[in-house]
Formats: sequence, C-alpha cells, structure tokens
Amino acid sequence: MTVFLLDWRTSKGNGKGKGNATTKATATTAEIKESGMQRVMVFNNVSVDGYIADEKGDMSWARNDDAEWNEFVQGNASGKGMLLFGRKTYDLMVSFWPTSAAIAMMPEVAEKMNSAKKVVFSKSMETAGWKNTTLMKDDPVEAVRKMKAKAGEGMVIFGSGTIVAQLADAGLIDEYQIAVVPVALGGGRTMFEGLEKKLKLKLTKHRVFGNGSVLLHYEPVQV
Repeated sequence: MTVFLLDWRTSKGNGKGKGNATTKATATTAEIKESGMQRVMVFNNVSVDGYIADEKGDMSWARNDDAEWNEFVQGNASGKGMLLFGRKTYDLMVSFWPTSAAIAMMPEVAEKMNSAKKVVFSKSMETAGWKNTTLMKDDPVEAVRKMKAKAGEGMVIFGSGTIVAQLADAGLIDEYQIAVVPVALGGGRTMFEGLEKKLKLKLTKHRVFGNGSVLLHYEPVQV
C-alpha cells in the first residue's frame, strides 16, 4: 500500500525555485482569498512515464520511505481542509490509514488523515465508514463548485483521475502538486483520465529530493 505524502498548505510551501512564466493564472491565491472562495488543490505521485497507478490500480511503487521526504510530509500535512476522493482512491486510502500499520509507520500523518473531513464521490457505494467521511452521489463538478463558494480551509484531491479531469475541465482546480517518482510503469491510470480541454500550467515552485523524486507546483493559466 502506498503512503500518500502531501502538502496540504496550498498557499504556502517548501518548494525551492520558481517558474518564470508571466502568463496570468486563472486565479491567484490573493484573488481567491479576496473573493472568499476556497482553494482546490490536487496532489499526486506520478511515475516518470505519466501514471498515478499501474494497470492493476496499485500505487505502492510511489512509496518514498526516506527520511528527507518523511520530514517534509510531517511538516506540511497540516490536517486542515477537506480531502476529496473518487471511489477507487478512497478504497485504497481506507485500507491503509486507519490501520495499526499506518499509525505505527507515520503516527502524525495517520492521525491527520483519519481526523480530517473527507468526501468520497461514488454512485455505487452505499456507505462510507472511514471517520469523518461524507458520501456524495452528486455530480462532482456541481458539488465542488458549491463547496468552493463556502468559507473553509480549502480542499485537496488525491489520485482520483476522473474526478481531477472533470474539475480541471470546469476550471475549478487552483493548484497541482505533482511528485514525479523515478519509476517507469509502462502503463496504468493517468492523472487526467477523460480530460476534454487542453490544460496549460504555470510552474510556480519545485523541489528536488535526495531520493530522486521531484515535487512540482503548478497553477493553471488562461489559454
């Protein structure tokens, strides 16, 4: 089981370096704060050939059991905000984070993952048993648009390629944090499954880790 490692603090970060693109982003952090809207962020581990999961849905290849990476994760997993999942990613998450193995391996992150407010989008699920999880059968685009307009600490999406694609097409995602892992899978699921519109991104920050992973921070820009 992969350990998802994330920076929940979407308006801050520990990235080093900045992109020099001058194209205007769809909405800056300051503009979002001024409007009162919540910020929506995507965090995903991605293989060097562009997959977030292999052909069987496995994500264990992305695990970075590394002191530098783990320190970064524990320093950035604030536990604030709401976590959003599709059903497949939810099933993977709930099979790991509430377990004694997860609590023993990364107690601080596990506590924050388990206590955070969560939403899973699924029309086939009957119940969602993970602590503080709400099951939504509504259209993800309309649901996130309504949630984004309300006051809150922001939303973070993990995995969930089809959800990411739908929200990206609707212009609802404000930031993408992509951890490129030095592994090639040869096939699998992508982060933008079913994307219908061209998505242009602006690099805002990056950080290179000693284990070979590279964390890239992107914001969407107007084409």
